[in-house]
Amino acid sequence: MTTVAFFNNKGGVGKTSLVYHLAWMFADIGQSVVAADLDPQANLTAMFIDEDGVERLWNDDGSTIYRALTPLLTGTGDVREPEPYQPTPGLHLITGDLRLSAAEDDLSSQWPLCLSGNERAFRVISAFGRVLDRAADVVESSLVLIDVGPNLGALNRAALVAADYVVVPLAPDLYSLQGLRNLGPTLTRWRDEWKQRLDSAPELDLRLPEGRMEPLGYVVMQHAMRLDRPVQAYARWMERIPSVYAESVSKEDLEPSRDIDDDAECLGMLKHFRSLMPYAQDARKPMFKLTAADGAVGGRVKAVRDCYDEFHGLAVAIADRTGYRLRPL
Repeated sequence: MTTVAFFNNKGGVGKTSLVYHLAWMFADIGQSVVAADLDPQANLTAMFIDEDGVERLWNDDGSTIYRALTPLLTGTGDVREPEPYQPTPGLHLITGDLRLSAAEDDLSSQWPLCLSGNERAFRVISAFGRVLDRAADVVESSLVLIDVGPNLGALNRAALVAADYVVVPLAPDLYSLQGLRNLGPTLTRWRDEWKQRLDSAPELDLRLPEGRMEPLGYVVMQHAMRLDRPVQAYARWMERIPSVYAESVSKEDLEPSRDIDDDAECLGMLKHFRSLMPYAQDARKPMFKLTAADGAVGGRVKAVRDCYDEFHGLAVAIADRTGYRLRPL
């Protein structure tokens, strides 16, 4: 199974929209994919399901990520079998839950206990990974995309332990670059600390995640402007992305003059399809599947085609980097 987390310490860069559209794209090209909403804000879930549906999930104690963890967090058992929601054939969602934030304290307190070989500590810290494993088995998928919140807390640490790879969404601004400077050392520390804890793990009847957290590259989510004519301020930040990413995340030697267009760490640069998003939200579908009935007329028709091409290219790039073999349609 290949698990890819989308993570940046800086919020508001379009991370959740990126996961949403990539999940739809992988399903559209014939893959079985699991999208996991591990952000307590549950924004990814809100993109898939309307408010009435989300309310029913939470009020009826539906199959959310929190419900899957509840027996373990309350000390009454281990993780429950997940029941992914299926928005479209091939696409399966582990739904988010605002109550997930209540797990933060337990995830924080159990982390140091792993060093002493405490069995429950390993069960708690590995819970996300084991729920994702089970969900992938249930729907016969070998690809999981993980959405997490923009922070460096214990909940995200446990979520990233479940990830093989990490994709970093960025905007060309100061805050994204500072997020990179925070994120790179944190990923390295979490990876090393989990490896140290695995050396102390007791014999358990469960599979513990490797916690690879290997940086896969970054995706630039462009502002509402043409890339060939960026305003000067955004161009300045764009030029600095390759060197900051190399210094803080990939740790490779880099000539200062390296251009983002030639940067192997750049998985893609996505346009700001600002005219399409409101229609996609109303239709509750990805921007690249909008039709005339949804309002995609005139110049928006080409924008829909361009959007499809960009997300298709990004999905292929992620598959290539991870070694995930795309199944033919």
